[in-house]
Amino acid sequence: MEVKFKVSAYVSRPVREVFEAVADPPQLSSYFTTGGAVGRLDPGTTVQWDFHDFPGAFPVEVVEVVPGERIVLRWGRREGGEAVGQNTVTFTFAPVDGGTRTHVTVSEEGWSETQAGLDAAFGNCMGWSQMLAALKVWVEHKINLREGMYR
Repeated sequence: MEVKFKVSAYVSRPVREVFEAVADPPQLSSYFTTGGAVGRLDPGTTVQWDFHDFPGAFPVEVVEVVPGERIVLRWGRREGGEAVGQNTVTFTFAPVDGGTRTHVTVSEEGWSETQAGLDAAFGNCMGWSQMLAALKVWVEHKINLREGMYR
């Protein structure tokens, strides 16, 4: 059994705007990385993301970027409070409704087939679902949905 998940949302903006809101660190810091993002999501780079609910910036390796279509990341995986390896996170962006809206999908894989792995996967699934909600509100209305949510 492979432990992985996929979440998605529709954002009422064209792909280029939605893609840029994920790839651009000032925008990502405005609605998702509550402690800030450093570095643009460009292929072959390692950027830093920081969250108030998980203090301390951590590295995010940018594996692949296809502008307007896909971003593939690799980052450290923690299960049961222990660092145990790396997971792969894939964002896909698809135009819908004549390009006026975007279907964004986030998938993450690499979890262990243990209770600790399942617990961690469910936690990240919740986090990516919140990220998509925050992305939608940010891109459509410039509101930071996560403001004050974790601290």
